[in-house]
Amino acid sequence: MTDAADERVPHQRRRRRPTRSGTLLSAELIVDCALRLIGEHGPEALSVRRLGAALGCDPSAVYRYFRNTDDLLLAVADRIIGDSMRGFVPGPDWVASLREMGRRVRDGYLAHPRAAALASYRVTRRENEFHSVETGVGILLGAGFPPARALRLYLAFVDTVLGHAALDAATLALPAAQRETDRWASPLAYRSVDAAEYPVLASVRDELDILAESSFEDALELVLAALAAQAPGGGGRPAVGPET
Repeated sequence: MTDAADERVPHQRRRRRPTRSGTLLSAELIVDCALRLIGEHGPEALSVRRLGAALGCDPSAVYRYFRNTDDLLLAVADRIIGDSMRGFVPGPDWVASLREMGRRVRDGYLAHPRAAALASYRVTRRENEFHSVETGVGILLGAGFPPARALRLYLAFVDTVLGHAALDAATLALPAAQRETDRWASPLAYRSVDAAEYPVLASVRDELDILAESSFEDALELVLAALAAQAPGGGGRPAVGPET
């Protein structure tokens, strides 16, 4: 596919047509197939040729729905956002609402770890992303933050969530044996250092298994606590996370 155009495919070019197997082709079906191919074979599987073969249609049929593979990738990224946020309704506790939103976003990328590497840092410019940002900024505006501050704090919140989501998803995308080896690399290596040269590491030797865990929950709670402390009116509601 060409890389030139950025606009969405005109509606008249997006008529639903059956594939050779009789399945009715649609943008949604193509995105489903793209997610499956990426999940099974990795990011390199996102090609028109593979899509055509998997869908049972001429590869050129994809052009009726997406201008190029990047346009399709943005639709894949937007689908992940939409799946993550489906059914989410912010509650009266704005801190708890942001906590749930953050966890939903991370869970969405963990559900598609190989696609997350391609999608987590993109701006999709599509409806699911618009609704997600609308929701997140709206939560902060509802907490009393002025518009400019709400936007800045939302950016800090969502970038923290996406950064950790992408890191955890990249780990999950590794082959199982490599993932397990990498998970325990730090604890095992740091336990073996010379105590005289590294007295701090020696002093926490019994707790080093913590380094094999994801830091997502701790990072999320730190951000939420910082937001609550800055909330107009004297600190807002406390960011109380899960018991540890």
